[in-house]
Amino acid sequence: MPAPAHRRSYRREGEEKRRDDLIAAAMSLVAEGGPEAATVRAIAARAGVTPGLIRHYFQSKEELTHAAYRHVMESMTQEAVRAVETLPADDPLSRLAAFIAANFRPPVMTPLLVGVWAGYMHLGRNDPVMHAIHEATYLGYRDRLQALIAALPRPSDPARDRREAIACNALIDGLWIEGGSLPDSFDPGEVTRIALDGIGAMLGVTFPATAYPATAYPSLPDRKTNP
Repeated sequence: MPAPAHRRSYRREGEEKRRDDLIAAAMSLVAEGGPEAATVRAIAARAGVTPGLIRHYFQSKEELTHAAYRHVMESMTQEAVRAVETLPADDPLSRLAAFIAANFRPPVMTPLLVGVWAGYMHLGRNDPVMHAIHEATYLGYRDRLQALIAALPRPSDPARDRREAIACNALIDGLWIEGGSLPDSFDPGEVTRIALDGIGAMLGVTFPATAYPATAYPSLPDRKTNP
């Protein structure tokens, strides 16, 4: 009797992979040519399947578009959360720094993800589902950031923490867009250092040197005079 269970599990994993492959195909096409490039036929060709098979996993192209956008937004938050989970709860500075730094290295900061984000961003103006996905994922990310800020060894002030989370998120977003769009315009580790220094200045804290990428270490002495 165990055999059928294994077959069902194998089939489910295979179907999940095929679904993920279709999402990846849609993302790559959007990054290359915008949402209009991600036609059902083009997605099928990129994924190596027939157009009819897409209907087995998604009822419409719009449903696939929503799934791809949700995947992009949620995966970035999940990657930052994973970076925090490896650190002890009694080290709030290192946890916050790890959350920030995760945004500025692959798989989060890549031309592909920035291209997909930019390609899908304007759709939220006319698509309520896209708007809802953007709102939910933005608030989910910001809430995580606010919780890490609130854990810093400072007097409690939820209103201040909320304002600072909004400001820090804006700085992260801007650097992520520029770093992912123009990766050759920055030195290795430079965007991460700017983010950590900028957020540290906003919050009135100094992140440990170990929070910075190794490629940024040679410049760290400058922080004493030019934070």
